[in-house]
Amino acid sequence: MRINPFKSPKVSPAKILVGGFALLIVIGTVLLSLPMAVHVGRLPLLDAFFTATSAVCVTGLVVVDTGTFFTRFGQTVILLLIQFGGLGIMTVATIIFILLGKKISLRERLVIQEAMNEETLQGLVHLVRTVVLMTLSIEVVGALVLSTRFIPIYGWRTGLFYSAFHAISAFCNAGFDIIGGYRSLTPFTSDPVIVFTIVILFIVGGIGFSVLVECYRRRRFARLSLHGKMVIGITLVLLLFSTILILVIEYNNPATLGQHGTLGKVMNAFFTAATPRTAGFNTVNTGQLFRPTLFFVILLMFIGASPASTGGGIKTTTFGTLILTVLAAVRGDEDVLLYKKRIPLDILRKALSITVLGLLLISMVTFALLLTESGTFTFLDYLFEATSAFGTVGLSTGVTTTLSVWGRLLIIITMFAGRVGPLTLVFALAHHKHKAPLQYVSERIMIG
Repeated sequence: MRINPFKSPKVSPAKILVGGFALLIVIGTVLLSLPMAVHVGRLPLLDAFFTATSAVCVTGLVVVDTGTFFTRFGQTVILLLIQFGGLGIMTVATIIFILLGKKISLRERLVIQEAMNEETLQGLVHLVRTVVLMTLSIEVVGALVLSTRFIPIYGWRTGLFYSAFHAISAFCNAGFDIIGGYRSLTPFTSDPVIVFTIVILFIVGGIGFSVLVECYRRRRFARLSLHGKMVIGITLVLLLFSTILILVIEYNNPATLGQHGTLGKVMNAFFTAATPRTAGFNTVNTGQLFRPTLFFVILLMFIGASPASTGGGIKTTTFGTLILTVLAAVRGDEDVLLYKKRIPLDILRKALSITVLGLLLISMVTFALLLTESGTFTFLDYLFEATSAFGTVGLSTGVTTTLSVWGRLLIIITMFAGRVGPLTLVFALAHHKHKAPLQYVSERIMIG
């Protein structure tokens, strides 16, 4: 008898999500290891596993050059993995069910709710339809704009494929490019059409599907939910502050912003400030950034994008909730307030849990990389690599291609944990028990 995991009461939504991403990675690994996926020979199984994980988890870290190593078949496989990984397993599955005329059961709606990070079950199927249509529309527009630059350079056929690939990779915050030579967008660092099209795509993709739908329906900031206001507010503040700080630090760096005029400096500073959250494209050589800039980029990668988006990290709302909690504690307020609304205690606990789990994971992976890798890279480089994997960013100072077998396995695990979310992964692996019908006596401890 065939068992449907969606209807099994023993399989939690978190386990289904983790299992779905894992299955997609396995399929991608098999396809990328085929001889037709590469130009010469076959891609080693570990490298295929690494590339498939990076694509599904929309990270962008690569051990081989995507533009020159893979055939058009291999690049198409990567593109599909990025699209499915960016939309999410349940979003893709729901669309398939709808096309097949299958009714979406309660169990499946619960998994969709977990995947979309929604509070209620109401309107989930309609939300999924809207998300897919909006995603495809944005990607098509982005590809058309990019084609005005890529077609004159590469011709119609190749130019259109390049346009579609980079539009999807940008909106899904994947960071994969097929320019070749591990160069990302550095050959187009002075082209405002390509730079601003890519940056707009990954900023929009990182805002979150629910916020995009809400903005489309309500149109005005004042009419948005607290979540929508928080996401947009924190995103704008981080973009503005990060752009100014990177512009100041890197202004005279001859290897990054120093080679551009004033407008070019501002444009590339803005791109460099936006890409850590969590796009992975770069218009300047990441390894040539000053150390203070690299450390600041690590902080941005840890924060990441917003919930229910194509990006990773602890998320903007988690960061904002922690900051508001600290401010409330400093002022002596009992409640954490924003826009005259109180943030519930369970949200504060979840934000703290996600942040601590993220810090622990990054710390352990960085420590392990320092043990397993014998390269000439510094502690900051390995910390950068681990944070980039956790935040599903894809930026690197050059560490990725030099990783040992153990180092690659560590980064694979980190990318996977960063995509599904550390808390979701813990829930999926944990054995939940019923709460004891007892309430114990409380006792205070000293803090700080």
